[in-house]
Amino acid sequence: MQPIVDPIAPAVAPGHHGIAGWRLGSQAVDDHVQDLEDLRLAAQATDHAAVWIHLCPHDAWAAQLQALRTRAAECTDPALRRQRYPLLGVPFAVKDNIDIAGQPTTAACPAFTHTASDNANVVQRLLDAGAVWIGKTNLDQFATGLVGTRSPYGQPASVADPSRISGGSSSGSAVAVARGLAAFSLGTDTAGSGRVPAGLNGLVGLKPTPGRVGNRGVVPACRSLDCVSIFATGVGDAAHVLSVLEGPDPGDPYSHFAPGPTRWPGALRLGVPNRPVFHGDAGYEQAWPRALARARELGHELVDIDFEPLWAVAALLYDGPWVAERHAVVRQLLQTQPGAFDPTVRQVIAKALDFDATAAFEAQYRLRELQQSLGALWQRVDALLVPTTTGHPTFAEVAADPVGANARMGTYTNFVNLLGWSALAVPAGHTDKDLPFGVTFIAPGGCDSALVHAGKAWLGENTDEPTLLRPASTATLDIAVVGAHLSGLPLNGQLVERGAVRVASTTTAPHYRLFALPGTTPPKPGLQRVPDGGAAIAVEVWAMPLSAVGSFLALIPPPLGLGSVELADGRHVHGFICEGHALQGALDVTSFGGWRAYRASLAT
Repeated sequence: MQPIVDPIAPAVAPGHHGIAGWRLGSQAVDDHVQDLEDLRLAAQATDHAAVWIHLCPHDAWAAQLQALRTRAAECTDPALRRQRYPLLGVPFAVKDNIDIAGQPTTAACPAFTHTASDNANVVQRLLDAGAVWIGKTNLDQFATGLVGTRSPYGQPASVADPSRISGGSSSGSAVAVARGLAAFSLGTDTAGSGRVPAGLNGLVGLKPTPGRVGNRGVVPACRSLDCVSIFATGVGDAAHVLSVLEGPDPGDPYSHFAPGPTRWPGALRLGVPNRPVFHGDAGYEQAWPRALARARELGHELVDIDFEPLWAVAALLYDGPWVAERHAVVRQLLQTQPGAFDPTVRQVIAKALDFDATAAFEAQYRLRELQQSLGALWQRVDALLVPTTTGHPTFAEVAADPVGANARMGTYTNFVNLLGWSALAVPAGHTDKDLPFGVTFIAPGGCDSALVHAGKAWLGENTDEPTLLRPASTATLDIAVVGAHLSGLPLNGQLVERGAVRVASTTTAPHYRLFALPGTTPPKPGLQRVPDGGAAIAVEVWAMPLSAVGSFLALIPPPLGLGSVELADGRHVHGFICEGHALQGALDVTSFGGWRAYRASLAT
């Protein structure tokens, strides 16, 4: 159940596989930089494979390496590095409908090309976490397709067979990871573009609940449905990246968070299609029973489901007025330069002109009816288990029937985002033709963490490790603690018993002084912001479920309270502060750099 290892993948430095292998820990930063340089050279050597549209230019690359050196120098402890920069030194690729500041965004259409003024929300979060971008990847033009062949920049092939498609629209993003040219990559997924390429290249494809990850800076396909997706070689890696990407995005009006379970208790009731559909010669029909056997081995109960209502939902996406969302993005270009479009993409988008506002509302009504009827599905099953796609066509087969072949690829993917659901594509071995075969777990919106846990079990990954860095299935509040609530100190249990998770060990901005408050039990400090003469004070940041914040506040005695604390990286979070009157005559312990160091000095 391991992802495919591509025999033609460029060699990378030993041990550099996945996020854990690439994250800068105790390794000398110069060695790590050299390994990144070698990886960039390998990426430059793959132009013939149609993976890249734009590689990171020299000046931007140098700036990234300098930022890596600076962060490594300012945070020398490997454990602290991981907390503060959870992706430090990890190389990633970005689908070229996602903006990187100062770089061109093409959406695989040269006439559409523009230089981005800002980083997309997802790119900024990755860079803040210390990740390093290698390049921008090929895609079906305007993310319209599931085949990966609709691009003037070439047609990437599956790593398993050069005569067969890579899948799309996130074609280059999947192939970059499968070839070992990036530890992970970003795709987008409207109708399956983050899942189909994963299945055809032996990868994990994590498609979050719509809105969980903000889309500011992403060229829309269908703005109300689009999701930024993640390709990785393991479920844990994909979840790690999701934990960095997720959260509110003020620049995206569709951004929202839907709470859900961290994991499902025990074995699952998995809904499977009662009449599975397959096409072509790839051996998918024979591989599917083996996947079902794997599910039974894990103790899951399989429940036959009629998929006709789901396919009725799917029909609304391309056969209904939702195609007008694609037209809204490119309307002017289509009017003035129709020849700038791939012919099949132009044919698909032009169908929007066949619909009017009445048809759009009628489709909305139909979708709402189907959503209501499908709500009962989750009373019967916990999740769906489906083949990721129906087959693995050759380039010749797609060329002979570009629309029909593409439509068949989306049989098990097109309905998911219309219904607001989450999905996780995972490898499921090989077919008798030695081609990758994959399955997808589908669940209600907000069940991303639970899907990750199920996916880890499927691949034999460690399910005892946290699925995400913070309790992402519950809305949380970051709280900076400075004294007796620090890890291992007397009041830390007040955080732990409320389900809080430590997400960072860092310092304040250098604008604070710390005092030992007299007569407190257990001993507590007081933190005060000062206009000058301040210092950086050690703190821990804990993510606490919002539902527990009230009971925690009730435990905080005067003169302490929660206010706004500025951290070293410039962020402001809620944290412990002290009323000024209580600091009169208190011992100033700022020189120790933190409460833990001060208390340790008393024991010597």
